[in-house]
Amino acid sequence: MTQHAPLPPGPDAAAPEAPDPQARAEAASAAMWRNDAASQGLGLTLLRVAPGEADMSMTVEPRMLNGYGACHGGFLFALADSTFAFACNSFNRRTVAQACGITYLRPGRAGSVLTAQARLSAQSGRSGIYDVRITDAEGEVVALFQGQSREIGGSVTD
Repeated sequence: MTQHAPLPPGPDAAAPEAPDPQARAEAASAAMWRNDAASQGLGLTLLRVAPGEADMSMTVEPRMLNGYGACHGGFLFALADSTFAFACNSFNRRTVAQACGITYLRPGRAGSVLTAQARLSAQSGRSGIYDVRITDAEGEVVALFQGQSREIGGSVTD
């Protein structure tokens, strides 16, 4: 089957409105959340999404502690990575991580609610860079994460 571009509107036709970017971000995050067993299984909560941004939280449970009684770095990375994923897919373009790095600054303690905030820092073509800040309930920075994204084609809501 051949696909053709739609004909341009006639002189009396109203120009179609651009989709609301916030509505698009919310629809993409809802579609992602339905299939995100990892984030759900870790007990993450999606607090907010906006174009190029996402906020998630996680309560540090005793099962997440390492031998020093601090939240294991893998759980902090997972929180940051999931938040990054929701932010970079908020434009409803299927996007994956190309590279990531994290710096741990202070321990997360059992019972602490940690919040990750991801923000788009730069974008060029199909690649983007996102900064994620994980803070504790007192607002102290626990970790800083940077993720490089790559659009792979298609939309999240398909």
